[in-house]
Amino acid sequence: METLSALLYLVASICFIMALRGLSSPETSRQGNLYGMVGMTIAILTTLALPIVQSYWMIVLGIAIGGGIGYVIAKKIEMTALPQLVAAFHSLVGLAAVFVALSAFYSPEAYGIGVSGAIAKGSLVEMALGTAIGAITFTGSLVAFAKLQGLVTGKPLVFPFQHHLNAGLGVLTILLILWLVQSNASVAMWLIVLVALALGFLLILPIGGADMPVVISMLNSYSGWAAAGIGFTLQNNLLIITGALVGSSGAILSYIMCKGMNRSIFNVILGGFGGDSGAAAAGGAGGGERGTVKAGSPEDAAYIMKNAQSVIIVPGYGMAVAQAQHALREMADLLKKEGVDVKYAIHPVAGRMPGHMNVLLAEANVPYDEVFELEDINRDFGTADVAFVIGANDVTNPAAKTDPQSPIYGMPILDVEKAKTVFFIKRGMAAGYAGVENELFFRPNTMMLFGDAKKVTEEVVKATE
Repeated sequence: METLSALLYLVASICFIMALRGLSSPETSRQGNLYGMVGMTIAILTTLALPIVQSYWMIVLGIAIGGGIGYVIAKKIEMTALPQLVAAFHSLVGLAAVFVALSAFYSPEAYGIGVSGAIAKGSLVEMALGTAIGAITFTGSLVAFAKLQGLVTGKPLVFPFQHHLNAGLGVLTILLILWLVQSNASVAMWLIVLVALALGFLLILPIGGADMPVVISMLNSYSGWAAAGIGFTLQNNLLIITGALVGSSGAILSYIMCKGMNRSIFNVILGGFGGDSGAAAAGGAGGGERGTVKAGSPEDAAYIMKNAQSVIIVPGYGMAVAQAQHALREMADLLKKEGVDVKYAIHPVAGRMPGHMNVLLAEANVPYDEVFELEDINRDFGTADVAFVIGANDVTNPAAKTDPQSPIYGMPILDVEKAKTVFFIKRGMAAGYAGVENELFFRPNTMMLFGDAKKVTEEVVKATE
């Protein structure tokens, strides 16, 4: 049985690797999800068949409760709420790691790692690391959820000596782990939990809203490492492999996100940037000292785009909030019938989580070959007749290139200002999620289309027909 379970775990691990490979591209993402589901099914059934499982009723009850809650959430969740849903799920993974570690600490005999008060030192290190990372993931994910849900301001909440405090808590955690290994003291274990919970809270609270995509991917990485640490405690090879896959892929994705923002990953995690300050007053008229804002109508946009040769659509979080992706695809289809070349430009950190815009466009059945990443599409803006920006803000802000004092300075942006005409759909003149006013609103080739993204796009569609 041991040989068979090891073989099945290997098959499940291969499925998970294939899942990650599939999820690396929109064209193969469905296949990747399928591999993941097959791998998880094999893993669960293999684990349930192990001889160490002595009672099934608690397991079945847990699956029924968790599965029921998951089903209800999956049916009711809106696409715009996916980022905070992911953050909430990450918190549960971290909490599960803490619970498993505590269970192993108080019942080491059941895990074959020693007896109470005399647990193997290696096992203590493993469960302590899993506990610390899991607790950090739990509270950090809760803060991320609160920020994304709007329960807490997206502005960085900073205070004097915060980095010194975080560094001190980090050192204290290491010292507590050493104490635990030497003493097997339950007090040390609980202090590790409490200090790590506080550290997760303090690490994420100062991070601004503009950094949320990086935070989401980093928390994903943390949850993977927590699972891997607990995998060693449970002596479960599959959990170790899966945790390592999730941890490493999340870390790589975080690096890619930081590269897309021209940020140091250490700077983002330790402090972040962006906030709510400096937001322009809402409204659709004038721009004050910066110049005049030109407001247009959906009919204007429809006429100009019908007579254009090329249109590049730039979706953002505003499109997600308005659920305008289906109307946008309908508009693009009509333009293509008029002979217009239509493309979509995606910034690496558009939306509130990595791949947010890709998921929404895929939901609307936008052809994958029409969707381009920043590095592949940016050179085309200079020859484009129209850039149609729907709900994107910070990722199109020229201040990232022109204003050294701007908190987004240095972040690569989509060069929409180079298009002959820029249509910008937005409810008002408020700043983006990073709290920075967009210079693009006041450019002479920009025409603002004020209103709800879905409603405005639908009106453009009617005027195009």
